[in-house]
Amino acid sequence: MPLTARLKTWLGPRWTTRARCVLRGLPIPWWGNLRRTHPFSSYFGFERGTPVDRYYLAHFLDAHRADITGDVLEVQVGDITRRYGHQVRRSDTIDIEPQFHPTWCCDLATADTIIPDDHYDCFILPNTLSFLRDLDACLRQALRVVRPGGVVLGTTAVLGQMNGDGKDYWHLSAEGWQVVAERVWPGCNVTVRAYGNCLSATAAVMGLATEELTTAELDVMDPKFPVLVGICCRKPVA
Repeated sequence: MPLTARLKTWLGPRWTTRARCVLRGLPIPWWGNLRRTHPFSSYFGFERGTPVDRYYLAHFLDAHRADITGDVLEVQVGDITRRYGHQVRRSDTIDIEPQFHPTWCCDLATADTIIPDDHYDCFILPNTLSFLRDLDACLRQALRVVRPGGVVLGTTAVLGQMNGDGKDYWHLSAEGWQVVAERVWPGCNVTVRAYGNCLSATAAVMGLATEELTTAELDVMDPKFPVLVGICCRKPVA
């Protein structure tokens, strides 16, 4: 057996890796209390402060304030319309659960018999896309109810905790969502943007809160570690 192989056998994998890092000048991680198999919060960090993905959701919505106007439809409740909308004529909601008292209580995938065509200027689906089982049907319905020139705004988590309260189906990369958008919204002007970096993604997985990171740390964007993806689809005027 070669000397190198004998040394690796004698040291074992952990110390072999450490020796390799020292010899190559690579950083050695100091895990501290991050060396754990359970997160600090199992509820996305809500009890600690603001979940990390909500920081990026706010950035996405702030960038699209101009689109949240006129007649606006929002999933579940109208909080985002009230906070980010301007010159809103009508604020309606849609949800499959009657407990939220939505304007339209129905399954979005089969809303064609309930919500009229070209009825809204903006449709907001905040952190909703991953829970839509019949994804293509729901996205086609979302575009159908928007007027020509109007927009569909959607966000979805990518790296982070999955929702343990219900079915969580889709966690695609920005490129993956671009493929979906081109399939279900042909001819539309679609922009897809990823938000996050390896630190904020680690914080999101661990259930840490936005307030436990600095703004400078959160604002670094690395597409290899997307915490949240934001999608804007503008319906053609013609």
